[in-house]
Amino acid sequence: MQYRLGLYEKAMPNSLSLLEKLMVAKDAGYDYLEMSIDETDEKLARLDAGTADIKKAMDTAGMPIGSICLSGHRKYPLGSNDPATEQRGIAILEKTIVLAGALGVRIIQLAGYDVYYEEASEGTEARFLRNLRNGVRFASRYGVLLGFETMETAFMNNVQKAMRYVSEVNSPYLGVYPDVGNCMNAALTYGEDALDDFRIGTGHIIAVHLKESLPGVFREVPFGTGHVDFNGIIRAALAEGVGMFVTEFWQVDDHWRQAITDAKAFFDDKFAAAASCLAQGVSV
Repeated sequence: MQYRLGLYEKAMPNSLSLLEKLMVAKDAGYDYLEMSIDETDEKLARLDAGTADIKKAMDTAGMPIGSICLSGHRKYPLGSNDPATEQRGIAILEKTIVLAGALGVRIIQLAGYDVYYEEASEGTEARFLRNLRNGVRFASRYGVLLGFETMETAFMNNVQKAMRYVSEVNSPYLGVYPDVGNCMNAALTYGEDALDDFRIGTGHIIAVHLKESLPGVFREVPFGTGHVDFNGIIRAALAEGVGMFVTEFWQVDDHWRQAITDAKAFFDDKFAAAASCLAQGVSV
């Protein structure tokens, strides 16, 4: 198999235990679960709870956690104007890296913004870059890759902007983990081609979030009803040697099990088509 397909944790009800989520992902045919460390106290508590329960859940389910989506920096950003918030953001990053290393997880997706709830400035960007450099050095000690998520805000909403920081830091432990739904909307905003933007990251894309979107709508768009060129993106990613993908969507109603199954079938078809095209020498 040329790739592994993961399931985003938030595609399932938060009321499920981690073990139950791992079992759902396994039963639906996914290769791994992407765990969330978001800004809620519940998810952030995972960073101080130790690894015994998580390892037991993975072992019991026979299903790995393959990546971590770290969105906790939305509330505690690395570029914060408040020193206490900045220090909390640094601690969250370091603790997530330690957790990943202990669990054998090798990819952490970073939110691509200097601040979210605060006003951005040259100062927030400078602090973001300084703390990013230190965080990447810390990650290198654990062999963990950090990848920027392209966001819905202008600070880093496409691969080109993410690559600016990847080039600036210049470390094998920092790459891009794009959200293709957000990238598609950015391409519309700037009058550019989303595939051309994706290819700017060639050699630095460590995984891909497969998310649907519509103009101005960034989430909760069912796969196949939006405007993302999944066929082109998947072909381009596979041609570039990307091997890890995650279906990113959220549980929105009581039919979430069917949505998980449908997403797996939708992307199985897309990957099969992409493999066929690449076998025939078609990469675009």
